[in-house]
Amino acid sequence: MIQEIWGRVQEALIKRVGKNNHQTWIEPLKLSGLTDGVVRFDVPTTFFGDWVSRNFSDHILTLLNESGAQAGRVEFVVVSSRPVRPAPKALSKAASKTSARSRSGTDDELPGASLDPSNTFDSFVVGKPNELAHAAARRVAVGGPVTFNPLFLYGGVGLGKTHLMHAIAQQLQAGQPELRVLYLSAEQFMYRFVQALREHQIMDFKGLFRSVDVLMVDDVQFIAGKDSTQEEFFHTFNALVDQNKQIVISADRAPGEIKDLEERIKSRMQCGLVVDLHPTDYELRLGILQQKVEYYRQQYKGLTMAPGVLEFLAHRITTNVRVLEGALTRLFAFASLVGREITLDLATDCLSDILRASDRKMTIEEIQRKVAEHYNIRLSDLIGPKRVRNIARPRQVAMYLAKQLTLRSLPEIGRRFGGRDHTTIMHGVRKIEELMATDSDLADNLAMLRRALQG
Repeated sequence: MIQEIWGRVQEALIKRVGKNNHQTWIEPLKLSGLTDGVVRFDVPTTFFGDWVSRNFSDHILTLLNESGAQAGRVEFVVVSSRPVRPAPKALSKAASKTSARSRSGTDDELPGASLDPSNTFDSFVVGKPNELAHAAARRVAVGGPVTFNPLFLYGGVGLGKTHLMHAIAQQLQAGQPELRVLYLSAEQFMYRFVQALREHQIMDFKGLFRSVDVLMVDDVQFIAGKDSTQEEFFHTFNALVDQNKQIVISADRAPGEIKDLEERIKSRMQCGLVVDLHPTDYELRLGILQQKVEYYRQQYKGLTMAPGVLEFLAHRITTNVRVLEGALTRLFAFASLVGREITLDLATDCLSDILRASDRKMTIEEIQRKVAEHYNIRLSDLIGPKRVRNIARPRQVAMYLAKQLTLRSLPEIGRRFGGRDHTTIMHGVRKIEELMATDSDLADNLAMLRRALQG
């Protein structure tokens, strides 16, 4: 009976974990039986059992019970060896991205993270804040000779770093299936390294990670402060660069700003192309909503949307793309449940909590403090009469941000800057707007300050 149940469960698992993951990790499992509520599977290696236990045991157990198996636990047993215990819950969360098979055509499996099939270049909305990152990612995805190594993408939450990483990996795999492409999070790299140390398999670890053609590591800031992991990452990085293999890395900030990251690693990362995904502007947010709404119109047939709703959302929800997309998802679901047209009133009622959170009032004093701290100058000098360059430029930055991030008038802003005339504020704002087009350091500083203030 349990074998019949397992057959049905496997069909359901294909839909839940994807065809590639099923073929790589589920098909090799050999069901050996169900005894006292424990379902046992034979697995080929300890690593294989550990990986399935961490990433798929919950899915397997849930589906078995839904099919009537009455199982309380799943064990993975290496043939002629001890059972592989299910991973602790905390560890499962840390390695929550399931594995994806390398499309290399070899027998070796790369223990990476799964790729979201919806994260493609076609579904990535390009605007001024992310056009350089998008262009660089597309260049890497074409393959061929390595032009910049590594490609380092950084930016705040929900700005598209992981989307671009997935898009690169999927295009490389589709266009050049012979390449060994490995995408994983920094936490997964760290876990695999610690596991290899514990099981005395460090040479296998080194051989695996240094045999890839493209290594992609997401959220690299998580290895900061982990000395042994940083050491191994540094040597892996060097080995791949020496072989002219492509490396793509993402983080929530620039290499030089990652605290507790070794200087030699920062230096290596800065040798390639470092690209910032800037916070979204109104036009980009509107474009993202317009693309997303087409998908929902297919899913929720019959629903209509009044004019101005998308513009309203793009204007009001400025935190990040995930919050923006989540708001639209909720709005369509709610309208479908109550059977009403999506209007401004409906959006205001349905999204009241998100809109309140996005309406956090920014103060000029808060901006001034943050700018003074960023440029390491006294707040009294920022507001005061001094005109030396190292104070005048940060003062203009603070004026620009006050104009952009608050609803205060120019005369009001002038009064908060030591009683300056509104024309002085206007001049400062225009000066920063002009410099942003040519001064990349200034643009980076502004993006960093925006993130700090709006985060």
